[in-house]
Amino acid sequence: MFVNFFLELREHGVPASLREYLTLMEAMKQGLADYSIDDFYYLSRATLVKDERNLDKFDQVFGHHFKGLEAPVGEDLVADIPEEWLRKLAEKFLTPEEMAEIEGMGDWEKLMETLQKRLEEQKERHQGGNKWIGTAGTSPFGAYGYNPEGVRIGQKEGRHGRAVKVWDKRQYKNLDDNVELGTRNIKVALKRLRRFAREGAASELDLHDTIHSTAKQGWLDIKMVPERHNAVKVLLFFDVGGSMDPFIKICEELFSAARTEFKNMEYFYFHNCLYEKVWKDNSRRHTRKLNTWDILHKYPHDYKVIFVGDASMSPYEIVYPGGSVEHYNPESGEVWMRRTLDIYQSAVWLNPVQEKYWDYTQSISLMKELMGDRMYPLTLSGLEAAMKELSRKK
Repeated sequence: MFVNFFLELREHGVPASLREYLTLMEAMKQGLADYSIDDFYYLSRATLVKDERNLDKFDQVFGHHFKGLEAPVGEDLVADIPEEWLRKLAEKFLTPEEMAEIEGMGDWEKLMETLQKRLEEQKERHQGGNKWIGTAGTSPFGAYGYNPEGVRIGQKEGRHGRAVKVWDKRQYKNLDDNVELGTRNIKVALKRLRRFAREGAASELDLHDTIHSTAKQGWLDIKMVPERHNAVKVLLFFDVGGSMDPFIKICEELFSAARTEFKNMEYFYFHNCLYEKVWKDNSRRHTRKLNTWDILHKYPHDYKVIFVGDASMSPYEIVYPGGSVEHYNPESGEVWMRRTLDIYQSAVWLNPVQEKYWDYTQSISLMKELMGDRMYPLTLSGLEAAMKELSRKK
């Protein structure tokens, strides 16, 4: 059973190694999981999953291989509920008044004890009742019905938000590579760009060199080195306003994570496309603008540049002078983008729009071409790919 489980994990992209599998077997031999499916779930997950991005894949494989028994419904509830019992033939919809008349069991232990009893007694499929595991009823156990406090079994997703337990729950689906990011996940991805260097006065003990030198000289020979600093320098340009409003939250999370990860970071705002002016304070964007030329001359070419925007605009805003929707721009956005990319060889564009829609927007295609195809979706996998691109030596 465990060999097949291990092979299925690898087949679905969880890079578990043979050494990790042998570690799991040794832990099982020592009785760390005993006969508890919950204990085995957490033990095998801790042993076989090294990267949190694979937690959702692990949950799916675990649920499939052990047929749903990973859910913490109760250690003694190990029955394999027939799919026929839960096949959706109908759904039950009640009025608020009818819902109020249905009472829950009111006690967790009683709920679990009753479920255990139903599993032992039930022999066939039921629909529309108030007792057995089934569908379209008011029983506490089943799918596509209603109960104020029950165990949802075999239903794709919640309907009333009332279930106290879910038989086949996936606990880490928000950590998939393609979901939108949170600040913590962004930090994990941004760390791939960090590069440390030693600069300044020698102020930190080099323990390895001190031991080596002392052994060689025969007396204490203390060696010092400069403190390590994050050597990566970043210019971050955020598109704000208009079509970017729905993406405010994810941009805030990216900004927060970037400020934590990069000590040498400068940020600026623009609208739709880069032009001759940018700004740092959105509340004063019309009165305190900065010349883009000054930015390009102030920060050296070794800075990494990250544009964040949906690139969704009229194509005229990119290719024509005067195309901006906010002001008359003497030179096109394309001219300013090319100037910036000529100076900063390491540059990427992060787009919060789902990648599958890019080909339907002409301006996104134009901007992607201007960036030399270095446009990436604002997902965990997209952000990691962008950081990998920025890490390349030019």
